[in-house]
Amino acid sequence: MVYTKEYRICMPLSVEEYQIGQLYMIARHSHEQSESGEGVEVVLNCPCEHEVHGKGQYTEKRIHLSSRLPYWIQSFLPKVFYVIEKAWNYYPYTITEYTCSFLPKLVINIQTRFENNNGSNDNCLNLNEEELKNRTVETIDIAYDEINPKHYKEEEDLRFFQSKKTHRGPLIEGWQNTTSPIMCSYKFVQTSFEVWGLQTKVEELIQKSIRDILLLGHRQAFAWIDEWYGMSLVDVRVYEGEMQRQTNVKVADEIVEPKDIHPEALRTPSTSNLPEIPITPKTPTSPSSEIAPKSWFPWS
Repeated sequence: MVYTKEYRICMPLSVEEYQIGQLYMIARHSHEQSESGEGVEVVLNCPCEHEVHGKGQYTEKRIHLSSRLPYWIQSFLPKVFYVIEKAWNYYPYTITEYTCSFLPKLVINIQTRFENNNGSNDNCLNLNEEELKNRTVETIDIAYDEINPKHYKEEEDLRFFQSKKTHRGPLIEGWQNTTSPIMCSYKFVQTSFEVWGLQTKVEELIQKSIRDILLLGHRQAFAWIDEWYGMSLVDVRVYEGEMQRQTNVKVADEIVEPKDIHPEALRTPSTSNLPEIPITPKTPTSPSSEIAPKSWFPWS
């Protein structure tokens, strides 16, 4: 059985602006959150192209997070533990898959689309009738939903924050219906962990963790707008590279060379490998690639 949920997160930005803001937020958050031996090892980062979605970027990562898991999970995991993330980014559409070699029955699949509206599209991701029937829709309010106290910062409280560059904010209650520009991140999340006795508990933990990440990440992307607003895509890629190089100092794991990655790894997995979880068709890609430095924030 696959547990499904669709998250809708509005932002006081345009889809075009968020492409820059998201890259900046991920790079900065990765650097701030990384610790020695903990973080995300990017083992492959190369262009890809899809007949429908066009040109994009494929990344494959190893997420080292053992000490960040609840103790009841740590107790039966090996010391060297990581989750594999594969992502196909055809902005404004992306698909991300998480698997774990130690837990072969664990699969997380996230389809995302960004649109310039306030969450009013009831089938943004073109879900089929069965998916629409089984999904639960949850709206995340980046200003008024409760955030984990350990992540709260007064300067990032969007109920009071106002951008000096754009004069957007503070966000008053009901801001999703009065703010312009406005966009929405639609995220369709499917989790499957078919292990008797642990399935419900693990799937609930996964969904809670994903929700917490989405709330914090989108919140910070707007709170940091004065740092990234006006950057070009080239500018933010340069910043991203510098932050990732600094993050390497904190995360002391060896990066796998591209030559060790079989070309088949670049392809989007077929539905035969992941029954019940929809995946985009196989993506033709170039065998050439370049190593990307490590980062921490494990979503896109």
